[in-house]
Amino acid sequence: MVEAQRDAAAVEELVRDAAGGDAAAFAALYDLYAPRVRTFLRRQTGETDRAEDLVQQTFMKMIEALPRYRSMGVPFGAWVFRIARNLVIDWRRTSHPTAPIEIAAEHPASTDDPLAAAIRADDRARLLAAMDDLPGDQRAVLEWRFLAGLTPGETGVLMDRSAEAVRALQHRALRSLRVRLEPDLGELVGATA
Repeated sequence: MVEAQRDAAAVEELVRDAAGGDAAAFAALYDLYAPRVRTFLRRQTGETDRAEDLVQQTFMKMIEALPRYRSMGVPFGAWVFRIARNLVIDWRRTSHPTAPIEIAAEHPASTDDPLAAAIRADDRARLLAAMDDLPGDQRAVLEWRFLAGLTPGETGVLMDRSAEAVRALQHRALRSLRVRLEPDLGELVGATA
């Protein structure tokens, strides 16, 4: 808890410095949040190039709004992801795309073993298909928590829920995911026995 408070204080200091025009502070904020924002936007758009454009737009809007930013108990990361989410909403309104969930697995671990790569790809496809079957709020909490890497508090801000409600929803989502995957897990155990 103390480390989380120290990290939050360090982020708030970077925010103050960046709002004052400190380019190094802005670069540090970009380095801290851009990878997670990029992963989230790839997942939401299904297009790497579009996601990159939206990452840049997210941080441009962040720069423009920083002088007016006030913490008000909302984690800075949640504020950044809200900007990204709003850009996705605007993009969807104008282009009407559907983002395939397969984008979440865009960067598999590299390996020289083709069999291991094929097994990982199959496992990933099963997981993503099971996630796709979850109710919208359960799928969203898993995306925010695990694909975007947000904390329960940050996720709560984006989902208009308390951190405790996010944890409970996450628990239900993981339990639902486990139920959907159990038949596959049984097949895997039977195949290796």
